[in-house]
Amino acid sequence: MDTEAVRSFVLAAELGQLQHAADELGVTQQAVSKRIAALERELAVRLFTRTARGVELTLDGQAFLPHARTVVAGVDRGIAAVRPEARALRIDVLGFRTGQAVVLHDYWLSHPGTELDVVAVKAGDPREAVAAVRAGEVDASFRTVTDPAALPPDVEMVHVTDFPVELLVGPRHPLAVARTLTPARLRGHRIWVPGIAPRSEWAEFYDQLAADLGLRVDGTGPNFGIEVLLDTLADSADVATLVGTRDRLVWPASYDLRRIPVVNPTIAYPQSLIFRRTNPHPGLAAVIDHFAGLAPPREPTWLPSWPRTPARRG
Repeated sequence: MDTEAVRSFVLAAELGQLQHAADELGVTQQAVSKRIAALERELAVRLFTRTARGVELTLDGQAFLPHARTVVAGVDRGIAAVRPEARALRIDVLGFRTGQAVVLHDYWLSHPGTELDVVAVKAGDPREAVAAVRAGEVDASFRTVTDPAALPPDVEMVHVTDFPVELLVGPRHPLAVARTLTPARLRGHRIWVPGIAPRSEWAEFYDQLAADLGLRVDGTGPNFGIEVLLDTLADSADVATLVGTRDRLVWPASYDLRRIPVVNPTIAYPQSLIFRRTNPHPGLAAVIDHFAGLAPPREPTWLPSWPRTPARRG
């Protein structure tokens, strides 16, 4: 079936005149009329009746119209999939309050006219994010496959920056009065990160953090969301957590929560982008440059092992 004939039919149905459909398509009215006539022959039905005011759908035409619209939409989506410059840059982030989303928003504000579609795939296992990239569901994902050798050959991963993390505690916590903290002062204190997803990059991050710096990271309990975690911290004298310095967190003033920088070394969470090796979205390079241009964490810095493993580049 000629998809341009289907598109001509849909426009004629919506606009009510063949000439208006022809103007929209940039062709002659005769060309539109021939396309629709060929479509009617193929379907063996009449799709329109001609009136003094233009064209009106027959019953068969009314039945065919919703399916024709689906065909046209599918063709448009297929074209967009292979011509990424024709659509917004679609990027997956870990959450809309994360530093990833915050920096993307800053980028969007500083680049007027940029079309961005920011989504959260909600995949704990980074292999699911890789699958979304390969399937074209997103152009890029802020996830990390901690063993770059495990990446499929058609996917690329680039380490773009590192986000420092800081301690978040309630006012009754014994460390609440500190202006800065070293990892050594965190030892023995419970750092609660509920619901750490197995096989996730952050599961490996916290495993390495605990092993290298001797910290007590508690991943027990389901993750009921950041609001519940903030409620718990506000009421607790012994629970702390780690958050990114760029994370956008809001809580009631009565909570009096404290964000305390961790230094000597600064604990940093590496940020990587995963995207298709061939035909990446043309807007992606500027986003990578924006993240790469952020100020690095204060030295000395602790990082997990994978940023020291070079990303595979084309």
